[in-house]
Amino acid sequence: MPHSSIRLPRLRRAGWLLGAALLTAPMMAPPAIAQSTEDIRIRKLEQEVRALQRKVFPGADGRYFEPEVTAPTAAPNAVPANTGGPVTDLLARMDAVEAALQRLTAQTEVNQNALNLLNARVETLEANRTAAAQEPRYAEDLAETPAPSGNNASGNSNATSANMDAMTGGASSGGSGANAGGTTVEKPSTGDAGDDAYVYGFRLWDAGRYAEARSVLEAMVKSYPKHRRASWARNLIGRSYLDQKQYRPAAEAFLANYLENRDGERAPDSLVYLAQATAALGNNAKACEALEEFRLVYPGEASNRLSSLSQQVATRAKCN
Repeated sequence: MPHSSIRLPRLRRAGWLLGAALLTAPMMAPPAIAQSTEDIRIRKLEQEVRALQRKVFPGADGRYFEPEVTAPTAAPNAVPANTGGPVTDLLARMDAVEAALQRLTAQTEVNQNALNLLNARVETLEANRTAAAQEPRYAEDLAETPAPSGNNASGNSNATSANMDAMTGGASSGGSGANAGGTTVEKPSTGDAGDDAYVYGFRLWDAGRYAEARSVLEAMVKSYPKHRRASWARNLIGRSYLDQKQYRPAAEAFLANYLENRDGERAPDSLVYLAQATAALGNNAKACEALEEFRLVYPGEASNRLSSLSQQVATRAKCN
């Protein structure tokens, strides 16, 4: 009994000590953690102060260390990587192809325009050359024909009158007009009677012998109405009237040639000369209508062979 009473106080004292230890243990941990955090902050501040000291008071005596806080080193310029992806790359390539195609299209249009101008020029030159070959000038033929003199003049005059009588059925005015202007007109003989008749009439017209030329040309049209030169002959009949300022019969002849064969080789010319004769009669409205018909039916001739003549007539007729 006394033995156990001694043991109890000891056990109680030990329990109190253990409880006190348990109570004080958690209270000691926070100062340790706080001390660790403060140490880190202090070391960081010391490093920054030393860095600031070295920056403000630089020296070469070794008293200061290199700054521990340094600016980041600039990275070398590198080629930027393609971050657009395959879609962006494809779009860029398509833009390049479209730009190249636009340049190619523009160059093609320029080349085509130049080619069209060249073709038009060649066609004009060929048309002029063909017209010159098909419609010879009296002056060129005259250079190859010796002028009549003495008794030969009478013989040539009689021969010319005989040829005209043969062509016109005796419609010529005898030998009085054969030597008009001191020259004779030679009738060609190539084997094509229709062509020879037209060329003969043209030479008479070119020599200013309009009445004789009309007689020959009218006979040619009557004898060879389907000949390709018939359109030429009817047009030249109208021009002979126009040259004599007989505008009404001239207009009638030109209109007849156009209506007779619109596909004739001189039908476009007749429309232009019809406008000229009509304007000379004082009817500018009808003249402009004839020119408008000419441009609509014969656009190729209007822009090439007869362009200059039609523009002159339009100016005289005051066409818009």
